[in-house]
Amino acid sequence: MDETSGHNEYDVIVVGGGPAGQSAALYTTRLGHRTAIVDVGGGRAAMIQEVHNLIGVPEDDSGMDLLQVGRDQLENYGCDFYRDRVTSCSRDDDGITLVGNSNEYTAEAVVLATGFNDVRPDPPLPRTGRGLHYCLHCDAHMFVDEPVYVMGHGESAVHVAGIMLNFTDEVDLLTRGNDLEWSDETAETLDAHPIDVIHEDISGVQNGEDGWLKALEFEDGEIREYKGGFAMYGAEYNNGLARELGCEINGDGTVEVDDHGRTSVENVYAVGDLTPSHNQLPVALGAGAKAGIDIHFSLRDFPRDPDVLDSQGPVRDEEVPGIPDQLLEQAVDFHTYGE
Repeated sequence: MDETSGHNEYDVIVVGGGPAGQSAALYTTRLGHRTAIVDVGGGRAAMIQEVHNLIGVPEDDSGMDLLQVGRDQLENYGCDFYRDRVTSCSRDDDGITLVGNSNEYTAEAVVLATGFNDVRPDPPLPRTGRGLHYCLHCDAHMFVDEPVYVMGHGESAVHVAGIMLNFTDEVDLLTRGNDLEWSDETAETLDAHPIDVIHEDISGVQNGEDGWLKALEFEDGEIREYKGGFAMYGAEYNNGLARELGCEINGDGTVEVDDHGRTSVENVYAVGDLTPSHNQLPVALGAGAKAGIDIHFSLRDFPRDPDVLDSQGPVRDEEVPGIPDQLLEQAVDFHTYGE
C-alpha cells in the first residue's frame, strides 16, 4: 500500500522505484531489513513500450508492466511504498534524513536510484517508443534493414550513426540546422561512411495507422521515409540529493560508486542510470542486487563482532532471529509451501 504522511523510520530507504531501486529493495527486504521505496513516478523504465534484452520477460510487456510486477513482489515481502518527491536530505550520527513533500524519512542506509532524463530535441518529433528512441543497445535490433535517422549535432550522434550501419544500409544524420560540434577527425570518419547528413530542420511528422513513424518532412519540402531513429542530445542526471549528501560527482554528472554501489559517503549508495554504466535493465537489476547485498553485510545483526560480544556478552536465545517481527510474520506466511 502507499503510505501517506508522518515521520517514518526504516533501516533502508530507496529513493527511486525503477528497476535498480526495486532490485536493491528486494534484496534488503528479503534479507530482513525494514525497507521503503520513495518514488515520484515516471522515469525512463516507465516509458518503455516493449521490454527488450531482459531474459525471461516477453517483449510484449511494457516498462509499466515490469514495474508493477516488481512492486507487487516487493509488497508481498513487506517493502513499503511512498508516492512522494524527496526535496532535501541530511546526515548526522543518528542516520540519514530525507524530507519529502508529504513525509519525512530516516534510515541507516539510503540507496539513490534517481536516474537521469534524456534531453529531448525540439518538436516536431515522432512519438517516443514509436519512432523516437534513446537507447541504441535496446532498440537497434528493431531497425535491421530499415531506414533509420540519428538526430544530433555532436560527437555521439556521429558515433551512433556509424554503429547503425551494422544493422542497416540506410542511415541519415539529422543536424536540424544546428552548428556542428564534432572534431575534424570525426568529420573525416563521417565522410568515409555511407551516411547522409541532412542539415534542414524537421517541419512535420507522418505516422502510419499503427502509430509508428512513417516519414519526416523537412523545411525544404523533402520527405524522407524512416522506420525510426535515435535522438542524441545528452542526459540530465538527477544528482541533487547525492550532491546535498556530499557524494563525489563525476564530470558528466554521474555519481561515483565502487563495485558495490557505495558512494564516497558512508551508508549512501547509488545504483542504475545515476551511475557510470550501460543504461540497461539487466545491468540496473544487477547493480541493485549488489548494493542490497552489501547493505545487508553492513546492517545485519549476526554474527556479532568480537568487540561487541566482549561488551554485551553472548547472544541470548530471545535475541534471535534478527529479522524484525513484521517481516518475520510475512516471511512465514509467504513460505506456506504445499499448504
